Amino acid sequence: MRNKLFSERMKMAELVAANNNIILLLPRFGIRLGFGDCTVREVCAEYGIATDFFLLICNIYSFDDYLPDNDELARTDLSQLIPYLTASHRYYIDERLPHMERHLNNIAASGGDRTAQVLKRYFEDYKREVREHLEQEEKELFPYLHKLLTGDKTARSMANGFVQSHTNLKDRLSDLTQIVYKYIPGEYMTEEVVELVFGILQFAEDIEKHSIIEERLLIPQEEGELSDRETEVLVLVAKGLSSKEIAERLNLSIHTVNSHRKHITEKTGIKSVAGLTVYATLHNLIN
Repeated sequence: MRNKLFSERMKMAELVAANNNIILLLPRFGIRLGFGDCTVREVCAEYGIATDFFLLICNIYSFDDYLPDNDELARTDLSQLIPYLTASHRYYIDERLPHMERHLNNIAASGGDRTAQVLKRYFEDYKREVREHLEQEEKELFPYLHKLLTGDKTARSMANGFVQSHTNLKDRLSDLTQIVYKYIPGEYMTEEVVELVFGILQFAEDIEKHSIIEERLLIPQEEGELSDRETEVLVLVAKGLSSKEIAERLNLSIHTVNSHRKHITEKTGIKSVAGLTVYATLHNLIN
């Protein structure tokens, strides 16, 4: 996969064509369309964006089995990371959540069925939870992250605690999707339902990548130290679960689980399941 990653020599138009979802990232960097045949490096220079950081974000969003290692992070200018994540928060609150809410309201207005009204209340609670989470991150987490980015490693434990709360947001969104699949009456407006489901899936994917960025970029681990997520994966591997089963248990893609397993092997130097089981036992992760 590494030879397929985006590079600064690519034309920006080619990069966006390779993954159309990247067009949703451009406003977060302040990049406007109309870049002609300019390369990624040229466009980033025009907008004052660190090219390596821009490519890092695009690669994370585009390739499920890509996670930057410590060497890559050390070579990357992360000074624009918090402004980028703040812009992502605004995008979620001002655009994605209202988009889903609008379609849900249209569905509810098209009939008096109790299901739609229940979904509306569920979504209102979810929207409030997302807003509170993002506001808390900006108020309490980002100052610690700024310290981390400037070399203050004493902030690591506080930052790790915040990141774990992403799981609840993803689980609630997954539940909403399942409820829509199973219980929305068939006579409801088909186009609105499709737009709602598409919006939920798109938001869920974005939140997943957002979480990876914070876990891997904002809270970089010491060389050889397993992240909290990698430790979770290690424990499940040691308990005999397959990558597919781990993905279902942790609400991750199989590609992401395999990436975590790859990094576990790189950090521990152990490749076999039996060896990883011994490692987990000796580190008191399992009995």
